[in-house]
Amino acid sequence: MEETIFQKIIRKEVPADVVYEDEDVMAFYDIHPLAPVHVLIIPKKRIESIATMEKEDIALVGKMLYVARTIASDLHIADKGYKLLTRIGRDGGQEIPHLHLHLLGGAKLVERIYPE
Repeated sequence: MEETIFQKIIRKEVPADVVYEDEDVMAFYDIHPLAPVHVLIIPKKRIESIATMEKEDIALVGKMLYVARTIASDLHIADKGYKLLTRIGRDGGQEIPHLHLHLLGGAKLVERIYPE
């Protein structure tokens, strides 16, 4: 697998505005935000996407969700609501082949994906 920008961020070779980090997970602000709050949450272990995760990754992916909840609270967006998004594969809009959650909030987020 080709190295991704996220692996360089994890190794601190590329700067990022980090909001959370522990031995398993890192979270930082997206450089192209789609909302007033836009944080990316990544596992330090390279998992390409939800489609390629293994059974052994269940706890790690669950931890990513818990970290998202914690960050939303810390950034004071939890009470009004926020969106968690992951993209899977090219047709799903995944640009970086390293699992990541987008934590979006700080505004009313409405997106219609179904025709009326």
